[in-house]
Amino acid sequence: MFPFRSLLVNVFIFTVVAVEDDSILEEDGGWVTKSEDRIAHPGLCNIMVEDGTLTQEQFLERYAYSQPVVIRGASDNKVFRSLTQRTALLDGYGHTTVRLSSANSYSYAKRDISFQDYCSNHVHPQKLSTLGNETFYFFGDNNHEEWENLLEKYKQPPFRLPHHTAALSFGLAGPGTGVPFHFHGPGFAETLWGRKRWFMYPPHINPNFHPNRTTLQWFIEEYPNRKEDINLFECTLSPGEVIYFPDKWWHATLNIDSSVFISTFLSP
Repeated sequence: MFPFRSLLVNVFIFTVVAVEDDSILEEDGGWVTKSEDRIAHPGLCNIMVEDGTLTQEQFLERYAYSQPVVIRGASDNKVFRSLTQRTALLDGYGHTTVRLSSANSYSYAKRDISFQDYCSNHVHPQKLSTLGNETFYFFGDNNHEEWENLLEKYKQPPFRLPHHTAALSFGLAGPGTGVPFHFHGPGFAETLWGRKRWFMYPPHINPNFHPNRTTLQWFIEEYPNRKEDINLFECTLSPGEVIYFPDKWWHATLNIDSSVFISTFLSP
């Protein structure tokens, strides 16, 4: 009935499980995170990891329609990363208005503020007591005319889904923030500054999460009882690493540091 199950078990057994280094990042692009503000830390990775030698044919055969994958060295975005340092972004876009989204999975609440205001007053550690509908972050809803000069510098992952087109979504947020469990079409996400933990479930497994609890609350309250679940996929992305999520896979994210990130959403 569930074609994923045998695949999930095999991946969990044969993927190397490793705890990533939790040392302070040598570079943060000006998005400073104090040690005491890091509530979450890097964890194990039971998602398959590929390097830059992965071909388009292998991507389609192994991952595109069946399971997530982390890809290291897929593209070189050093130039784009330099443009997303704190000083560079504020110089170029501090005057613009950005639209923030609620961290409640089922809410469409939005809030408009200046990018300068967001960076100065809202990129801060997530409070454990703050609910999803009280948490707003900048991700997506980019004014593509205003941000076009930046986004066009991004080198998208060199993999494609047949008959799908790509749309970019750029964002940044403070430590402990993240998107709660949700699903949509397939896509890629790359971390540019900071580190981000990813948690994923295949389409046929319900994560059983509360839509108004933040990922941080889920991580503190629920994750300790679920981390041995063979249906739970997870990995920590460091700067320059890309993750692919297939169509309708549940996923949630948790920023370890103040993080800058970009997603490539694929739609038919």
